[in-house]
Order: sequence, then structure tokens, then C-alpha cells
Amino acid sequence: MNVTLRQRNQGGKTSLYLDYYHKGKRKTEYLKLYLDPNPKTKQQKELNKKTKQLAETIRAQRQIEIQNGTFGFRDNEKLKGSFIAYMRMLAEKRKSSSGNYGNWDSVVKHLEKFLPHDISFGEVNRQFVLDFKEYLDKEAKSKSNKGLSQNSKYSYFNKLRAALKQVVKDGILPTNPSEGVEAFKQGEPEREFLTLEELQAITKEDCEIPQLKTAFLFSCLSGLRWSDIQKLVWSEVQHSNEMGYYIRFRQKKTKGAETQPISEQAFGLLGERGEPEDRVFIGLKYSAWHNLKLQQWVMKAGITKTITFHCARHTYATLQLTMGTDIYTVSKLLGHKELKTTQIYAKIIDDKKKDAANRIQLDL
Repeated sequence: MNVTLRQRNQGGKTSLYLDYYHKGKRKTEYLKLYLDPNPKTKQQKELNKKTKQLAETIRAQRQIEIQNGTFGFRDNEKLKGSFIAYMRMLAEKRKSSSGNYGNWDSVVKHLEKFLPHDISFGEVNRQFVLDFKEYLDKEAKSKSNKGLSQNSKYSYFNKLRAALKQVVKDGILPTNPSEGVEAFKQGEPEREFLTLEELQAITKEDCEIPQLKTAFLFSCLSGLRWSDIQKLVWSEVQHSNEMGYYIRFRQKKTKGAETQPISEQAFGLLGERGEPEDRVFIGLKYSAWHNLKLQQWVMKAGITKTITFHCARHTYATLQLTMGTDIYTVSKLLGHKELKTTQIYAKIIDDKKKDAANRIQLDL
């Protein structure tokens, strides 16, 4: 954008103004600075000179502001754009990751419930951020019509902050209105799992979807996430005399390359080997209906815990620690980048030990 200092004769004075030219559009800014059009005295000439210098300083400052993206000559059409449509676009970009997409999709749905009408970028300010945060904290409901969990509040609000950061990167807003707004504290996640006795019990029950049962038990024996089991191909299932059976794969969530040893029993669950690029679990799907069938299968064994597929990974971790595997090894087996991520499982084991110790009571 070009910023040019110009002058125009008005009412016997010469008015100084800035001429902005950008993408075929013009804008003027009158500086309320005036020159004497016919300076005669030395004083009049000196005043004109200083006025011109001041106007040139303002022009240079405006040029710097424009280059830094802080001057208000932004594309007004962009500011009129729909913020919710923008959020939906960001969510769609994450469709390849079911868990992440689900969170983004939920944020969009909560924004639609929170707002009685759509909101433009120009209306997105600090007060909007504060109001949406209060909505998440006090009014928003989960699918079960309960208030949001602490971790849901934490996750949804952070998605909004990430979106606003991207808005600034895209040059739509000059600053991030969520800057300085305190985020929700992250709650300690609940990690439901099965005991060894419960795991033994469900193996004896039939599941309406046999492949779902096999995949769940395989996750309990290997610690693999749903996303890695669902995309597992036979070329990744390998064997050597030194290591026995193992899986060499790249984690979908962290993108880290992993070599995961598995037991012969876990390998035996996989059935007959297919072609190298064939999926091991052909047709395995994730949906509310599949989750329902998983829960019904578990309930057949008399287990009333709320169990999802991810609980299989939690089961693997807690059973490994219960049976004496050191936390560092468990961390490596789970593919965690940081040991503190694994320590939550150690805390679960410590709490269960404490509960067990308190069961022995004497009548003294």
C-alpha cells in the first residue's frame, strides 16, 4: 500500500492530507494541518516548514503501521465475514482426526447455541470471549444434558483461543481478543479401566460385533490406541527370533515411529495373515452405535463401569503397573513422550493400594 502526503487549497488555506491507495481502492485522511499558501515573512515560512515535517512524520508512521498490520485500513469485507463459518472451516480441516474433529465440532455447536444470531469478525472482541467463557462455565450442557466437565471447558475454550490466533495470522483481526483472558484450569482426567478379573470375564461373553470384541481385547493386550488399530496393516505386524512378535508403525496421534512388542496371545487374536497392505481389522468402525454395542457386551459380564474403546489402553497401562512393570518401561510401551503422562496411571495404582489397605478394619 502506498501512503502519499498531498495538499489541497481550502478556504484560503492549504490543507495537508494523506492519500492511501490499496488494491484499486482509495482512502484519504485529513491531518487538520494547514500551510499558509503565500508565506511572506521568515516566520510564516518557518511555520510551513515545521508543519510539513510533522505531516511527513505522520505519513511515515502510518506506513510503518500498515506494514506491521496495526493500522485500520483492513479489508472491510473480511471483517463482515461470518466467524462461525470460519470456525466450521477450521473444524473441517481436522476431519482426518476423529477425536480432534469431535472437539472442534462441539465448539462450533456450542457457539451456535450461545449466539442468537451469527457474529461477524468485526464483532469478535474481548467481551465476546469473556461471555462465551462464562457460557461454557455456567450454561453449556453435554449430550447427557449435564454441565460440562472441567476438561471439556478447558478443551473447548482453548479451541476458541487457537481459532482467534489463526484469525490474526490470516490478517483478519489486528490483535487476538482472547489475549489476557485466563483459560480454564485442566482437570485431572478420569481413566476408567478393567481389572484382570473383569477382563477375564468379558472374554467369556459374546459381543454382537465379534470384530469389535477382538480389537478391544487386542488393545488391552497391546496398549495400542483405536486410531492405530483401525489403520493397522499386515506389513506392520512383524516377527524376529530376538524380539518375537512386534508391530512397527507410526502413531497417528503423535506421528512418532514406534516398535511395539506384543505377546503371542495378542498376535493370535489377529487371525490369518493377509496381504501386506491389507487392513488387519477390515471394516472396523467407530460410532455411537458401536460404543453402545461395546457397553452392552461389557454389561453382559456384570460390569457396570462406563467403558469406551479407549479404556482398553488404560486397562493395559494399569495392569502392566499392577503386575510390577516399572513406570519408565510402561511409558515407552505406551509411546508417551513425557513420563508425567504415564504417572497418572501410577497414581491410580497408588489409590487402589490405599483403598485396599483401608479395607482391613478391627473392632478395637
